[in-house]
Order: sequence, then structure tokens, then C-alpha cells
Amino acid sequence: MVEQAIRIRLAHGDVLTGDLAVPESAHGVIVFAHGSGSSRHSPRNRMVAEALRERGLATFLMDLLTSDEEEVDLRTGQLRFDVELLADRLNAAMSWLAERPATAGLPVGYFGASTGAAAALIAAARRPAGVAAVVSRGGRPDLAGPHLPDVQAPTLLIVGGHDRDVLDLNRAAHDRLRVARRLEIVPAAGHLFAEPGALELVAGLAGDWFTRHLPLAVAADGRRQA
Repeated sequence: MVEQAIRIRLAHGDVLTGDLAVPESAHGVIVFAHGSGSSRHSPRNRMVAEALRERGLATFLMDLLTSDEEEVDLRTGQLRFDVELLADRLNAAMSWLAERPATAGLPVGYFGASTGAAAALIAAARRPAGVAAVVSRGGRPDLAGPHLPDVQAPTLLIVGGHDRDVLDLNRAAHDRLRVARRLEIVPAAGHLFAEPGALELVAGLAGDWFTRHLPLAVAADGRRQA
């Protein structure tokens, strides 16, 4: 497996950092969208990423804010809710992955947590031909608002059964989606899925969804790309 620390330079010079891991013969790449003050070092998302790599999916865990923006956000808490900005960053990452030899041609999925889920859905709505599937873990898809009916990527919403307010928001967002979608409730789990076995269940549901909805990447000569 190839593992790399990545720096993506945006058009205006800002730099985003991330960790890319590509298993041998990967058949897709999942970009993680963190939210609510988290980062690419989130132990919960890293656990899910490891489970996805065991299924042959590459993973890209990235920070959606620059280092300067993170300092501002720590003081104000505002940028983590700028889901339009975060969506732009996700699609910048997808464009970057499309140009890398290890990931070019691989179908892309988005895994979003908290406010990152809204960013993932907005990004998918903006690039309907580029995103094959979306999974939300304890997400705020309601923040995607008017973009929800435009999402064309099959979407899985995973919510803890004890996370009642977020569950209500996910039910409402589920009803606004016009694509193949599912709401999965993890019994007795809270917002962070810290209960024994809860996060493992999340990883299994996400892996099943991505495996089902990410098509195999095929090279020009008809062989599956590695």
C-alpha cells in the first residue's frame, strides 16, 4: 500500500494538507470531509478509513481549512459551518486526485461527518458526474439545504439512535433527497458512536454502500485500473 502526506496548493496560494493511502489494486477512492472542529487526525474517521482500505478502497483524509483558517476557527467557530467553502475544498481535492497516477480514473466517494456531511452533499450536487456515492456519519445534511434535490450520488445517512435532534434533521434531509438514499439508525449510539461496536457498525455500513455504488475503474485497454 502506498501512503503519502499530501499538500494541495489552491489557486490563490493557500495550502491544504492530507493523508493519502492507496491499497494495491484499489477500485475507488474515498475523500473524508471532517467537520465541527475536527481534522484529518480524527480517530473515528481514521478507524473507518482503515476498514475501507481493507475492502480495497483508497482513502484521502484531508484538512478542509488551511492552518491560518484553523486558528481563526478555534477562536470563532465560524468557518467549520461555512459548508459552501468546505464543498469547494472537497472538489479541489477531487480534481487533484484525478491528476495523480495512483488515483486517476478511480471512482470517487465522499464520507462526511458532522458539518462535513453537508459539504460532501453540496460538493456532490456541484459535480454530479464526478461523485459516485456519499456517506454521512452523524452528519448535518440539513445544512446542505437547497442543494439536496440536486444530489445525484446515492447517499447513505448514518445516525445514532440516541442522537435524537440530529436524527430528526437527517429524516427531514432524507425526504428532500431525490436519489437512491437510505437512513440507517445505529441503536443505542450517540453522536460520536463511542459505544462498544457502534463505530465498527458504521464502518461496515459505509463499506457496503461504497462497494455497491462505486463502479470499477476501467482503463482504456479494458483492464481494471490499479
